[in-house]
Amino acid sequence: MEGKVLGAADAIDERFGSSSFFRRAMRKAFPDHWSFLLGEIALYSFFVLLLTGAFLTLFFKPSMAETVYDGAYEPLQGVRMSEAYASVLHISFEVRGGLLLRQIHHWAANIFLAAMMVHMLRIFFTGAFRKPRDVSWLLGVALLALSLAEGFAGYSLPDDLLSGTGLRIAHGMVMAIPVVGSYLAFFLFGGEFPGEDLMTRLYILHVLLIPGIMLALVPLHGIVLPWRVMHTHFPGRGRTERNQIGVPFFPVFVAKTTAFAMFVVGVTALLATFLQINPVWLYGPYQPSEISAGSQPDWYLGWLEGALRIMPSWEITAFGHTLTLSLIIPGLVVPGLLFTGLALYPFLERWATNDPRYHNLLDRPRDAATRTGIGAAGVTFFGLLWLAGGNDVIAKTFHVPLFATTWVFRFAVLAGPVLAFFITRHLCLGLQRRDQETLAHGVETGVIKRSPSGAMTEIHKPPSADQLPKLRARKTLPRIPAGSDGNGVPAPVARRAIGKVRVALNRAYVDGSLTNGDGDGHLKRGAMAKTPAAIEQGSGEDA
Repeated sequence: MEGKVLGAADAIDERFGSSSFFRRAMRKAFPDHWSFLLGEIALYSFFVLLLTGAFLTLFFKPSMAETVYDGAYEPLQGVRMSEAYASVLHISFEVRGGLLLRQIHHWAANIFLAAMMVHMLRIFFTGAFRKPRDVSWLLGVALLALSLAEGFAGYSLPDDLLSGTGLRIAHGMVMAIPVVGSYLAFFLFGGEFPGEDLMTRLYILHVLLIPGIMLALVPLHGIVLPWRVMHTHFPGRGRTERNQIGVPFFPVFVAKTTAFAMFVVGVTALLATFLQINPVWLYGPYQPSEISAGSQPDWYLGWLEGALRIMPSWEITAFGHTLTLSLIIPGLVVPGLLFTGLALYPFLERWATNDPRYHNLLDRPRDAATRTGIGAAGVTFFGLLWLAGGNDVIAKTFHVPLFATTWVFRFAVLAGPVLAFFITRHLCLGLQRRDQETLAHGVETGVIKRSPSGAMTEIHKPPSADQLPKLRARKTLPRIPAGSDGNGVPAPVARRAIGKVRVALNRAYVDGSLTNGDGDGHLKRGAMAKTPAAIEQGSGEDA
């Protein structure tokens, strides 16, 4: 028997050359920092979504045909509703384990998108999107856009009053698209709203088209590309741009990631068991003439809701056509700027910093003050839009006029990101200066030494072996020359408007890093630093 197994293994290896790959794979080093688990939370939540979604498709009917409910939920018996809504009630109250799996599916969707967004923030603030991982970043942006569309489609399938209100808003946004809006809305909805074909089309998108694309992109983003290049790691003792320190894939990483997968599934199941989410039976079936107060979509779409709520009712009429800016700007411009900005940022930063180098060593957010400020501004902008999506709830809870909350958010989304950028950048530069002081004078011990002359000095100790590489890890960004020659002729890069913009951005990035090292944990020539003996002795400057 053993000989047959070995023979089969040899035959497979002769045809596919798999043994050498598996030998390399077993030895591949994986980083051991907790923040790298954020992507795994998203991955395992995605698997939970696939499994629970497959179960739900066995009982869900994607039909807008009208029926009279006569199921187990008595408050809705005799009510006219779509077959889609009736099948959701059937799953919730009559299918064994149906409600639990519905709740697991919904909680997994929320966890999946939350983990994905936090994972992308970690990638952004640490600079992990830089060359050679820019393609992986683009795949991540595409997966985020697909996940939002997938979430909206799934959220709309029950055809309850809450999800139907969201579809009504989506219909209005599609109708507002210039020139083709009415045609596109007619095509998507199969006629006038709510139409007859929308549920079937949303169902196909939700269970087939979008998941199929994601199933192709997830392995490429999370497995193929990371195995093709080195994993990134944070600055630390012995870590450089040219090595990889971590735990081996087998058996350490396999054991840890298996336990973590079980933990993610267990937490999702506990949330679904004890915390109710999306109780569609309380909302009732969707009727175009009805709407409920305090309606908000799932949290990951709250920023779109907020943009719609605070946008003034602006319209422009030209050449016989009306442009409804109150729908076009929040529904098309804001999402377009978000995803276009995310996709282009790695290339814009490379262009502005003039830095085409490979980066396997991550930045601490404080070491890239300008990038961290930009990230803080973006988080503030979309966070305020998210809060604005609940302006009616805020007004009711705190007993303030709805009109006042709307105007507060209108000003906040303009001023908040600017303040967040400058405050965050200033804080990062302050932390960098503190690191410089630590390198130059050591770490404060709180011990005061009195000299024979009566002078009082504090004893400092050298940074630890683990702390020192982090303090010296910042890289020098190349400064683009933009001065004039002896004849007053400006440098070629500064002769055009786009070149002047590049020079200004370059100065912002370069001035946002007070460099002490060369990026590999080595002190840069000319940077202040004392020997451990001099640090321990203390000096009058330390008084």
